Amino acid sequence: MKPVGAITRGTTNPNRLRRCDRWLAGPQGWRLRAASAPPIVVDLGYGASPVTAVELRDRLRAVRADVEVVGVEIDPARVAAAAPLAGPGLRFARGGFEIPLPGGARPTLVRAFNVLRQYAEADVAPTWALVCARLAPGGLFVDGTCDEVGRRATWVALEASGPTSLTLSWRLAGLTQPSEIAERLPKALIHRNVQGEPIHAFLSALDGAWARQAGHAAYGVRQRFVATARALSDEGWPTRNPDRWRLGELTIDWAAVAPGGGQ
Repeated sequence: MKPVGAITRGTTNPNRLRRCDRWLAGPQGWRLRAASAPPIVVDLGYGASPVTAVELRDRLRAVRADVEVVGVEIDPARVAAAAPLAGPGLRFARGGFEIPLPGGARPTLVRAFNVLRQYAEADVAPTWALVCARLAPGGLFVDGTCDEVGRRATWVALEASGPTSLTLSWRLAGLTQPSEIAERLPKALIHRNVQGEPIHAFLSALDGAWARQAGHAAYGVRQRFVATARALSDEGWPTRNPDRWRLGELTIDWAAVAPGGGQ
């Protein structure tokens, strides 16, 4: 089967995806622990350097020692360059969104960062459906975007039934206005940050709550951010994982921010 997708720019940096990785090892770690067989995790479109696949293997093995990470890339030259790093719990394969695993194996987790960002918005929904159809029972697909050094990141979490949540993660030091993360929204949302769209309403509410919690700045940016997230929740925004707020991480139900109010 011909790989599904197109070769992307492939740029990456060490530790760039740490924010998503710690979320996968934290709130989503139960998916690895619940797998009856050694879970397979796919780093889809890892790029010109396989460093993110190596990091993902190391971080998730702290959750479950028998996890196997497969770096999948559509560019055969990148697969060949990564091959020398293959070893216990890590291998590489050529492929795309069809997720080519031997014997029809299904992954427990699929992480694709800064991949769909380089596609057209119209490509997102069918690609999501294709990847989600390949997931193991209880599996998760993460479609995300981050800046060059991983200080700002956002990702959509999808189960077999479709998208379930949006997570935004900031480096709190130096944060001036939360909505600055808008330029790193996933492809499904980045063109939707306009008046009348739910994601615009959410980011506006986030900035408003941040401004109202300015008094907490005397106690540090972390305290201000936690107060901001709590205020959003009190206003009725369906936030999740309040224990993660102190990390500069905010997760909200997908239905609250989906294009047009639902997808």
